[in-house]
Parts: sequence; structure tokens; C-alpha cells
Amino acid sequence: MEKIKLFFNPSSVAVLGATDRKGTAGKTILENLLHGSDSRKIYPVNPNREEVLGLKCYPDINSLPELPELAVIATPAKSVADLVEEIGKAGVKAIIIISAGFKEIGADGQSREDKIAEIAAKYDIRIMGPNCMGTIRPSTSLNTTFASIMPKAGNVAFLSQSGALGSAVLDWATSKGIGFSAFVSLGSMLDINFGDLIDYFGEDPETRSIIIYMESIANAKKFMSAARGFARTKPIIVLKAGKFQEGRRAAKSHTGAMVGEDLYYDAIFRRAGVVRVEEIEDLFNCASILNTARLPKGPNLAIVTNAGGPSVLATDTLIGRGGKLAQLSKTTINSLNNFLPTNWSKFNPIDILGDSDSQRYAQTMEVIVKDPGVDGIIVIYTPQGRAGPTEVANAIIKYAKSNKPILAAWMGNKKAAKARQLLYDNKIPAYEFPEEAIRTYLYMYQYARNLESLYETPEELPLDSGPSKNYLKTLIRKAVKEDRTVLTEENSKKFLTTYGISAATAHVAKDGKDAVRIASQVGYPVVMKISSPDITHKSDAGGIKLNISSADEVQMAFSEIIENARKYKPDAAVEGVSIQKMITNYDYELIVGGKKDLIFGPVIMFGLGGIEAEFFKDIAVGLPPLNQVLARRLLEQTKIYKMLSQGFRKRPPVDLRLLEETLVKFSNLLIDFPEITETDINPLIMT
Repeated sequence: MEKIKLFFNPSSVAVLGATDRKGTAGKTILENLLHGSDSRKIYPVNPNREEVLGLKCYPDINSLPELPELAVIATPAKSVADLVEEIGKAGVKAIIIISAGFKEIGADGQSREDKIAEIAAKYDIRIMGPNCMGTIRPSTSLNTTFASIMPKAGNVAFLSQSGALGSAVLDWATSKGIGFSAFVSLGSMLDINFGDLIDYFGEDPETRSIIIYMESIANAKKFMSAARGFARTKPIIVLKAGKFQEGRRAAKSHTGAMVGEDLYYDAIFRRAGVVRVEEIEDLFNCASILNTARLPKGPNLAIVTNAGGPSVLATDTLIGRGGKLAQLSKTTINSLNNFLPTNWSKFNPIDILGDSDSQRYAQTMEVIVKDPGVDGIIVIYTPQGRAGPTEVANAIIKYAKSNKPILAAWMGNKKAAKARQLLYDNKIPAYEFPEEAIRTYLYMYQYARNLESLYETPEELPLDSGPSKNYLKTLIRKAVKEDRTVLTEENSKKFLTTYGISAATAHVAKDGKDAVRIASQVGYPVVMKISSPDITHKSDAGGIKLNISSADEVQMAFSEIIENARKYKPDAAVEGVSIQKMITNYDYELIVGGKKDLIFGPVIMFGLGGIEAEFFKDIAVGLPPLNQVLARRLLEQTKIYKMLSQGFRKRPPVDLRLLEETLVKFSNLLIDFPEITETDINPLIMT
């Protein structure tokens, strides 16, 4: 951490590429540094200048009167590697590379980065960037960026992968009076990444919250480790861009096609205790309250309002984002009936009508905070009736010490703004519109749930307790030796049964006569599928026949399947036709899958299965290994979960414990065999 510290409080800084030419990064960076601490020594470096902005300019790093603690490079990309070599030889251990023209421009730029990485490793240098803005540390008056803004000191560390967006957010936040413990523009993250900075600011006494604008993760394991280490004490809030991928590589499994990169990020954030938000303003809303506010124990929200319209908008936002309206108890409703007008709403949202005064608000709050079915409360005020915004705000302030989180939406301009500040000063987060308050409440709940996941650490199986893997390893080695990247369905099922996951027994027929024999032994009706390591989506190839009920149908189906496979993929290796008993009495078709990514590692997927799986995409993604609590969390993220847990019409609920155990076993399989890149069980039948 000592080297990271040099980026935020160096005693001396050299600016390579310093100039007095207007509109250049070299000039602006030097000006910003000169406006900083009087005790910090600043050294312009430029072989084409003798003086810059009144300072003596040096031709190279070796001509400086002392070795600087930090070097900032703002020169053309083609010169950067040589400068890093020169700086490294001199003994400087911290470099910010402002220059662009690296991997963002393609192969040539990537080779430049690779060369710099080699030099940095040789001299044990830490590098910020390239293609970044630099760092700002208000408390030490340090600004190594080319942004002209110096925000006030605060307790939020802002890490941004985008320099342009970071600069815009700095400008917006400064106009709102928001202070920062630091601003960091990471750029390409050749070396220093989010994990490094979370580790640093996690220990930083000036920082209470960390907010991140993220486009990608350079090192997922490091990010996970750092975030899990500090998320309990310092909220980490992420705005992740690039949620939708229009183009996706052709995948061999349903899991591969359905699990986009963004779902990986969601899974990582949940397990790391990180909150993901969708709007810039939400970054700051969460940063300001997550480390101080009482977190909700559930999603059940009560809405108290003096107007119907705003409560409808609030309810739409709540339900649309996965929250729930709290069901008021009979005791609560009876108590409210005792003092509210007869035409109050009689349900949640609790509309106490437009003529409400501060006493009516206070009486309502007194009742609602005691309802055991209410996890949190949002109070909405609109400027109508007898009571002013400040009067009503004063009436509900005393409930801030309740054991349930209370948020407020005070609609209106100047007078309402003063009331919002009053509420905020008294530990009640207050917003101008109810939708914003709802989003913040749900982020608070998400944060609480994610923190709970930090305590869920799946136990490792003792070596003698796990399934025997030797035979399964033999199957993989055989496939690799034969230059095959896909196992047959029959061999894949051996992995499942070894891990205690039931799989229908199948036999491969080599010809029509053999198929009839197998079908008669299995018992009609049967399912027939093409058996080929080269055909994974069997239905697309016309390689599946269902409900085959006689020997003649078996003969015909065998011929059709083989013919369809040859047409679909003429060069496919066909082993025959797999035959198994057809299961007709079941309630649900689900899917369980796994996928491995070079950056993120393995993930496990669960959701609605069958041939429509890729169309509906009702799936959730988690990180293996799982225990039963984490498996239940995975189930709860899907829409099908409600049906699985409660049943629907003639479909009964399933044995959730059995389903959880299946997910845990499957997750152990993914961990034990890192060779598996994609796999799925589709369908996973539940009865």
C-alpha cells in the first residue's frame, strides 16, 4: 500500500510533457499541481523547454535535483515506453500515464501496453492508466488531472474507468456540494485496478464509502477479495455500464447462449457485498446513507402519503423493481380507523388525504412503525392542505430512531427543499420525488441481503467424502486425446450420477434393429435422440423424437433421426441413437447450467427450462460453490420461483430442499472439474 499512497500524497511530482502551450494536458496538469500544497515540489520535464509557467524545466528525469515520488506522463503514446524505462532506472516507483493511444486503438496500442507492463515489472513500478485522467485528493490539495475542478473534501472515494464521465460527474457533484476523499481515473488499468484501490480506500480513515463507475473488471478475483474484505464496514456502490450485449458468440449450450457478461457482474457483486445501481444520482444517494442508515430486514414497504398520484408512482416503482407492499395487520388498520377520516384508503399505500396536518402524519407513523409486517416506511408529502413542509417534517423526525428505516419524498421547491435538508440532518434520507426514495430503499435492502451472503461460506468436502473422480477424469482425457471438445450425453450423465444427481438411463442403438431391442427392454413410450459429440442442440437438428410407442415407430424414428443429422451437419461424428424411457408425469421443466469464463471463472445458472429456455430467459446466475442458503438465493432471483414454492392451479409446489441440494451438488461438480467450459441439464424435471 505504500506505493499506492504515493498517488495521493507525494512530496514531489515530475510532469513529463509539461508545457505552457494553451489547451494541452501538460499545461493544465502543471497548473493544477501548482495550485496545490505549497510544500509539494513540482518539476516540469520537457527537453524542448527551459522554463514552464515560471518554473525551471528539466530535459529528463535524471537531471532533476531530487528523485520525485510520483511521475506524471503526458506525452504522445509512442514515447511513453522509453520514458517509463528511464523513470524506472532512476528509481521512481509510481507513474500516472495520462497519454492515450494504447489498447483502445487496437493491436498496435496493445503491444505498447504489453511493453510498458514488462518494464514496470522489471523495475517494480506501480502504474495508473494509461489513457486516464489521474488522481485528485482534496485533503492534500493534490490534482494530477487535466480537470479544472477541485472538489471539496468529503468522505466518498470516487473511482471511474471513464475519464470523461468522471469529469462530468465531478462537475455535477461539486455543484451539489458533494465532497470527496479522492477521485481516481483508472483508464486502461494496465496495472492498478479496482481491487488495489478498494484495498487502499478500505483502510483510508478519510473514506466512508466507495463509489465506482465501471466498464470492465481487469482482475475479478482481486476485486472479489478486496470487496468482500471491506463491504461490511464501507459500502461499495457500482454503476456498471454495458448492460446489454447486442452481439454474443455462438454458444454450444443453452447456458452459453443465455448467460451474458452482465449476469456475471451481477453474481460477483452479490457475493462480494457490493450494491449495483442504475443511475449516477443513485451512486451518491447510496453513498450518503448506506454506512449510517438502519438497513431493512425485508422488502415489505409501507407508503404513507397525502396524495394518491405520487403513491401510485411509488408503488409502480416498488413492484417493478422487485419490492413488496407491506400487508397491514388488522390491529394496524383498526388503530388507523380510530383517528383517520372514514374515506382513508384502508390499505397500503396509506393515503391519509390532502387535508392532513402534522398531527395526522405523526399519529399514522406511530401506528405503522409498530406493525411487524412492515420492514420500512416511505413518507410522501405534497404541498396541499393545512400543514407546511417543515411542520410535517418536524412531526416525523422523532421516528428516525425507530428500528425500521424511514425515507421521505418531500415534493415541492424552496420550502420543501428546506424541509428535505431538515429531514436529512436528522437521519431521514429525503428526496424530491417518490421514485428516487423507492430506489434508495430497495438498494438498502439489496445491500443488506448482499452483506448476509458474505457470511455464507460453503464448506469444502473432505477428500474422502467427495465422489470418486478418477473415472470422470478418464472420460475427459479420452475426449482431449481424440480432439473432442464436447462429451456425449451418455458420458455427461455419468458426471451427474457420480455427484448424486439423478439422470434418466439411456442406451445407444447402432441400427434400427438394435433400437427396437432397447426400446422393448426400456418399455414404451420412449424418447430417441441423436448421439453425437458434434450436435449439441439436438432439436435444431431434428434429432429428437418423443413419445415413440411401437417397434415400427422406433424403426422409422431411427432412420429419420440419422438422416436429419446427416443433413444438419454432414461431417458430424454419429455414434447412434440414444433411447430412454419417456417421462410423461412431471410438473416443471427447469434448467441448471454451468459456464466458465477466463476472467470470471465458473458460474452456475438456474431457471425455466425446456426448448423455450433461450426465449424466455428466466434465469439467475451465481458463483459456485454453493451451500443451501446460497442455492435458495439463486432460486429466489427467478420468476419461476414463486410457482415452485407455492404451486399454481393444478401444479403443486416442489421439494425446494431437494432442488437446493441438486444445485449444491452441481456447483461442486463445476468446482471439481475446471476443464468444464459449458454444461447444462435441460430439462431438469421436477415432480
